[in-house]
Amino acid sequence: MLTITVGDLTFAARFEEEAAPATCAAFRAVLPFVSRLIHARWSGEAGWVPLGDYRLGVSFENATSYPSPGEILFYPGGYSETEILVPYGHSCFASKLGQLAGNHFLTVVEGNPQLKEVGRRVLWEGAQEIRFAEREE
Repeated sequence: MLTITVGDLTFAARFEEEAAPATCAAFRAVLPFVSRLIHARWSGEAGWVPLGDYRLGVSFENATSYPSPGEILFYPGGYSETEILVPYGHSCFASKLGQLAGNHFLTVVEGNPQLKEVGRRVLWEGAQEIRFAEREE
């Protein structure tokens, strides 16, 4: 399990180990991971963490363009920059170049009602700090 913190909001997420084992292992190796979450420009109701040329050394696995709220994607780069997508509502993953698919590697399992508040904050208040860390039991 993983803890995701956005400002004062906390979520628990599970790794999708069976469906995206390489992405989960590579991301787990860089924890804790801290960055900024901003509102997605082309993907609908989602925030994203732009990562530029950052690489985890993974390719596509368990990729989707239509994540549900709380289904977190890692895009390994290629047509667009590397990024993490955090959907809080209806989303179709895309960039200025068109539709993309990203690796669904995390699913929020606790705190889901707060996802809409994350969306409100990144849209109306701007960038929010986001922190991914192993969950302490």
